[in-house]
Amino acid sequence: MKVIVIGCTHAGTAAVSNIATLHPEAEVTVYERNDNVSFLSCGIALHVGGVVKQADDLFYSSPEKLEQLGAVMKMEHEVLDVDTEAKTIRVRNLKTGDEIIDRFDKLVLATGSSPIVPPIPGVGLQNIQLAKNYHQAKEIIEKATEANNIAVIGAGYIGVELVEAFEAYGKHVTFIEGSDRVLNKYLDEEFTEVVEQELSEHGVQLALNETVELFVGDDAGRVKRVVTSQATYDADLVLLCVGFKPQTDLLKHKVDMLPNGALIVNDYMQTSHPDIYGAGDSCAVYTTRLGHMPIFHSLQMQFVWVR
Repeated sequence: MKVIVIGCTHAGTAAVSNIATLHPEAEVTVYERNDNVSFLSCGIALHVGGVVKQADDLFYSSPEKLEQLGAVMKMEHEVLDVDTEAKTIRVRNLKTGDEIIDRFDKLVLATGSSPIVPPIPGVGLQNIQLAKNYHQAKEIIEKATEANNIAVIGAGYIGVELVEAFEAYGKHVTFIEGSDRVLNKYLDEEFTEVVEQELSEHGVQLALNETVELFVGDDAGRVKRVVTSQATYDADLVLLCVGFKPQTDLLKHKVDMLPNGALIVNDYMQTSHPDIYGAGDSCAVYTTRLGHMPIFHSLQMQFVWVR
């Protein structure tokens, strides 16, 4: 049985490990467009704050380790198309530009999520950063060394962690959020009030109930100010933390999804196509409290092939 895994951060790494354990007879090929696997992006703030000294310490696996489990690792290969009827994929080698067609009996889509980049004028200026992968983490550390005024946009978990890290790093931090309080999607007001008080007491400038309208750059094309609905703030480094969206375009109109693109899966992580499975950030997960919704973390999976 030929199994193809597309994407190999957390869900992909878990999928390979589980398949190798439960189905050692399977032939597993992994296609990953980056040059690394298993990067703990949730640890970027710890790296910024100096708790984790080296970004390389935020990996818990490697292509070599997965190859030892029997997987064929195709790093820096981007899957361009999935033919669900023929059960084939079209892949480009990002180093050479060559394209190939590969076939599968079972497919695991573990492409995860991507940061949302809001269509704000000036968003393409230099030093406006995302916080998701290994290379972005390295850029953040490098640019934070030179930055004096840092703006973090989006007061979810990642935003709060980065603000805390930058403040500990001795930077002047402006925390911009369109809602009237931080962590508003996760905690009740009695708890967010405590968080806001702690942030203020540590010198963080809170800009709540403000939406970003414009990024202003200097003559060299680097960001220097953030203009919101209420004020203007100096910023020579901006972190966008406004949310994530499932990366499922490869299966668009081919399997059942939620309106936001999250794959709808059953208890076996099966999509509406019986031989295609989803995992991690790209999936909607059923919970008794909220129904189907995308949960943005990787899931440990037990693969039981449904014949």
